[in-house]
Amino acid sequence: MVLVRASLVMKTGDPFTTHDVEIDAPQAREVVVEVRASGLCHSDLLMAQHDLGYAKPVLLGHEVAGIVAETGPDVRSVAVGDHVVGCLIQYCGECAGCARGRVLQCEHPWATLRPRDARPRLTVDGNAVTQGFGLGGFAERVLVHENQLTTVPPSVPFAQAAVLGCGVITGVGTVLNAANVQPGDTVVVIGTGGVGLNAISGAILAQAGRIIAIDVSDDKLEVARRFGATDTVNSSVTDPVAAVKQLARRGADAVFDFVGAGSVPAQGLAMTRTGGGLYLVGILDPDAELHLRTYALVNSQKRVQGVAMGASVPRRDIAKLARLYLDGRLELDELVSRQIRLDQLDAGWAMLREPGVARIVVTAF
Repeated sequence: MVLVRASLVMKTGDPFTTHDVEIDAPQAREVVVEVRASGLCHSDLLMAQHDLGYAKPVLLGHEVAGIVAETGPDVRSVAVGDHVVGCLIQYCGECAGCARGRVLQCEHPWATLRPRDARPRLTVDGNAVTQGFGLGGFAERVLVHENQLTTVPPSVPFAQAAVLGCGVITGVGTVLNAANVQPGDTVVVIGTGGVGLNAISGAILAQAGRIIAIDVSDDKLEVARRFGATDTVNSSVTDPVAAVKQLARRGADAVFDFVGAGSVPAQGLAMTRTGGGLYLVGILDPDAELHLRTYALVNSQKRVQGVAMGASVPRRDIAKLARLYLDGRLELDELVSRQIRLDQLDAGWAMLREPGVARIVVTAF
């Protein structure tokens, strides 16, 4: 066992507090990563504030970048000294879903974890610590299954590399993998936070003809323009459906909802053209509903699809996006708004609500 500093949530609703956590030696296909950057994602805050089935205490943080420090005896894909990015997608690599390249549909994702009766990977004061999504990146080191790691070139800065593992592959992947946006298409991005900005980047990579960004914040819409949005709509003062129909008379080929609350899904469907697609990604309100009339849906030939993690294959997509960043074709630098210390996590969540802030990354542990 080795002691590392980590920020834990001890009970549901508690703040993030720093503790000395014991980390076990790697077994089988486990890897110890020295964490150099760990991004803040709202999913972690949601898990901290609500009982979503994760036993406490829990170590969160799933946008992780660092250097491989130690490997278990059966590790094949990474080596000590490799620069790696962690991803919350857990997959066995052997089931029918994995064999088809659909790792998000893995039948045995728990294969990336230790058995319940095994010695825990992490403990604090003798008690087992749950790793959020099998990672737990708000710590000096993580102990993780190799399937959750992708090697990237050392020339990618750690803060930029970290956000590749969730926000970037979700936004870009939804556009390229799920929607298969084509050159000249008109796309709408509803919600221009960190993930929405990456969808704009994905639309640029797909050579979309028109990229309409919708938000309730003028500051966020200004950032969206810098990322490449051709048009912006403030839905707090303008009817977004009417605005989109004015900009694109037939409606949009693809509409991406990164909000997932209130009337937004219904508005998204209304601004989708005949034969187009609405892609639901955001879950600000887990109980949000979208009412469909089958007759209207059949006649309009519209698609409604839920998309998790950009329908991504981590090792394929993270590696590709890292190369696009190094080639100057993917904006990551402006995505990292601020860098903070591990003991500033609670302040970091508040920073995410500030105008123009896309992503906060812990880089000092």
